[in-house]
Amino acid sequence: MFSYRLTALFCTAIYLLPASATTPTFLERCQGFNAETKIHNSTIEVLQYVPASTNLSFPYNDPSCARPYQLVSIALCRIALSTPTSNRSSITFELWLPEVWSGRLLGTGNGGIDGCIKYEDLAYGTANGFATYGSNNGHNGTGGVAFHGNEDVVVDFAWRAVLAGKELVKQFYGKTYDKSYFLGCSLGGRQGIKSAEIFPEDFDGIVAGAPALDFNNLQSWRASFFPITGSVNSSDFITASTWTGLIPEEVLRQCDGLDGVMDGIIEDPDLCHFRPEALLCSSDTATNCLTPIQVEMVRKIFSPLFREGGMLIYPAMQPGSEVFAVQKLYAGKPFSYSENWFRYVVLNNPQWNASTFNIQDAAAAETLNPADIRTWPNDLSAFRNTGGKMISFHGGQDNQITSFNTERFHHHLRQGMQAPACELDEFFRFFRISGMFHCNSGPGAWVLGQGGGAAAAGVPFNRRQNVLAALVDWVENGVAPDTIEGTKFVNDSVALGVAFQRRHCRYPFRNTYVGGNYTLSSSWRCLEPPGEPRGFWCGNESRGYYS
Repeated sequence: MFSYRLTALFCTAIYLLPASATTPTFLERCQGFNAETKIHNSTIEVLQYVPASTNLSFPYNDPSCARPYQLVSIALCRIALSTPTSNRSSITFELWLPEVWSGRLLGTGNGGIDGCIKYEDLAYGTANGFATYGSNNGHNGTGGVAFHGNEDVVVDFAWRAVLAGKELVKQFYGKTYDKSYFLGCSLGGRQGIKSAEIFPEDFDGIVAGAPALDFNNLQSWRASFFPITGSVNSSDFITASTWTGLIPEEVLRQCDGLDGVMDGIIEDPDLCHFRPEALLCSSDTATNCLTPIQVEMVRKIFSPLFREGGMLIYPAMQPGSEVFAVQKLYAGKPFSYSENWFRYVVLNNPQWNASTFNIQDAAAAETLNPADIRTWPNDLSAFRNTGGKMISFHGGQDNQITSFNTERFHHHLRQGMQAPACELDEFFRFFRISGMFHCNSGPGAWVLGQGGGAAAAGVPFNRRQNVLAALVDWVENGVAPDTIEGTKFVNDSVALGVAFQRRHCRYPFRNTYVGGNYTLSSSWRCLEPPGEPRGFWCGNESRGYYS
């Protein structure tokens, strides 16, 4: 097994492009670039000049990745290489090199437990002048069968496949990059934080959205819902129509107005202490209500998961997520990521029945901690000391990873580094995005440039409205963001125009309605939440600011 990190493969001898009597065109430089000779033992899979406005197709991409094509707006050179990481594992990565280059490098993350390159993020990065890359994480598709019996594939997935194509960029453009960045959400958010933890010099700036932190316990938390809900044929199973109708209506009735506005958005889920017993059937109501067993199911779903002795495994799911959470977590079947992780990695038993999951399985996963995938650092001072900056964000109605866990991580990091909030803010800032589901979409102002496709459509690349641009400005100009302004388009269609915008506050400040038209950002103020422990704030820390 190779013990070195895959990025070491980029530190081979420098190969210069042959001199020419005339300066080659970009197309000629692309077609003549022998990328496979720059990285030891690699195999070229694609070398392609891509004109602007090309709709690239990916006929050999795993169908489960659901990315058959990608519109590319600018001219670029596309390189795909396969590189071994051991005698039984390899990764495939793509590096897209724009003709008009800003001098910046951007790495992109993955999702779930998958090996799917996010081509929409490659297109997004290159459209904004970044040389951009992504990998298949050591396996293809969204499943976990490739992990079974192959620890090297698990290592690739856990940390080794987060590439940095620095040397290839230098050789192609004839100069090194100026700054390097990473952009990821969900698993990609975890990948960014893991890189800051173990390779603190790799990136100058990291956007880590909805990070899948405390990864082993996350998979246990997700696995815990199927034994609670039972299968769709269970006598007390709560149907999808109830999860998308009766229950969210009651959640909003109890919690929507806590922020002063009835707008279908729970601005701060910390304030929502949902009481499912309000839906209990009575002698007068036998329909549009819940049985006593169903009430307890809902209560368990919105409660933290504990191990024996009362130690926390994972925080509770936040109310407001149920409309989308029912599609996977409460669907009356195993959550596929957790089922695959336990079958093919933790228990090494492809026949494991997910309905039998218990806290002993959770303990086994955490004890094994395959390839040190946990990702729960209590100290990122090495990243801070290199000058690194990180922006994390999490949707307040996330339907796959509870946003309470990123709040927990903020406290965990503050305590581990013995740093009040304002000192953590010097390099790490966390923004809660009200009304956003998992990484994107939802009733809130969720479009903030957090990735390609709809997540960036219709908003300019500037520090006020785009989280990646805000990170660039922080790294290169020292301007740290206090808010990120999200945009909600009418019916999520840019063509229909803006419905409203909202400036999301840096944690732990709470976005608070102060009067006026609630669709205007000026009607909200970032205020300090009451009850924070002694030492949380610096002595001169502001207790509030206008968002």
